[in-house]
Amino acid sequence: MPGSSFGVVFRVTTFGESHGGAVGVVVDGVTPGIELAADDIQRELDRRKPGQSIVTTPRRETDTVEILSGLFEGKATGTPLMMLLYNRDARPEAYSQIKDLYRPGHADFTYRMKYGLRDYRGSGRASGRETAGRVAAGAVAKKLLAERGVSITAYTYRAAGVSCATIDFAEIERNPMRAADEDAARIMVERVVALGEAGNSCGGIIECRISGVRPGIGDPVFDKLDAMLAHAMLSLGAVKGIEFGAGFAAVDMKGSEHNDWRDEKGFLSNNAGGILGGISTGQEILFRVAVKPTSSISVPQKTVDTRGRAKEIVTEGRHDPCICPRLVPVVEAMAALVLEDQYKRQAALRAT
Repeated sequence: MPGSSFGVVFRVTTFGESHGGAVGVVVDGVTPGIELAADDIQRELDRRKPGQSIVTTPRRETDTVEILSGLFEGKATGTPLMMLLYNRDARPEAYSQIKDLYRPGHADFTYRMKYGLRDYRGSGRASGRETAGRVAAGAVAKKLLAERGVSITAYTYRAAGVSCATIDFAEIERNPMRAADEDAARIMVERVVALGEAGNSCGGIIECRISGVRPGIGDPVFDKLDAMLAHAMLSLGAVKGIEFGAGFAAVDMKGSEHNDWRDEKGFLSNNAGGILGGISTGQEILFRVAVKPTSSISVPQKTVDTRGRAKEIVTEGRHDPCICPRLVPVVEAMAALVLEDQYKRQAALRAT
């Protein structure tokens, strides 16, 4: 299936479906000799797994990782690293009543048009469950980047119409929304829970800050660093937009306001989000992604069936009323995949 692999030198291929036997990932390009354990992967997976709080799906998956290859005596061998997560709480029968209906907001119609068939069991390959493999791979990339002094922190900046007024990294893992503001998080939770009880959902904004990236990472023209990060983020099914630094606010700024000036001590502003000409400046890389409301809701909606006949649909099953809290570690993982690949591509360039 084209489109299931990402990266050039540090390359990942995910596999599996939401209600199939398992999901997972194969990672190629892992630096040989790096110490790696299942616990390194599990910590990140536990942040993404379902059933972790009152604002996530009640589906219960332990998402216990099994490393099948590429690891020997606690160190990466440099050969393909394969990681597997079995689906222990799959319930495909929950979708049997709507298997011939196109769910609004989902990829049901487009998958049928492309392949001539579709896996109706919880969106199959188009399900957000596919991102478990990305997070497992991202955990490896984050460990490699940590040795380079790079750290990646994402958080829910806005959800259910509520934005963070302050940014406190220490607060992110203390609340179920993974928001960086305690007061905002409390209101977010109240609104998201109410929406879930009403059978509805909401979207939000996830902000990501990356520190420690040295100047000169990224390629010009087609493979700009911000272009690759945008590719990574927009490959996530729930993400509908991305902005860097000042972002869309730049349209109302003057050039004298938006240009990032330098003096002998360094940059005086960061409206470009740490990337100029597609190459890192050494400043903090800052971007935000727009996350759509979860498409699976139990509010009655109009649709058509596979024969084009008008129908009403109510999507049953277990779904997140807001995907932002579980998407935070996925955003970090995808950013890590991009950066580790870019570092390795830069090393290969210098080697030639």
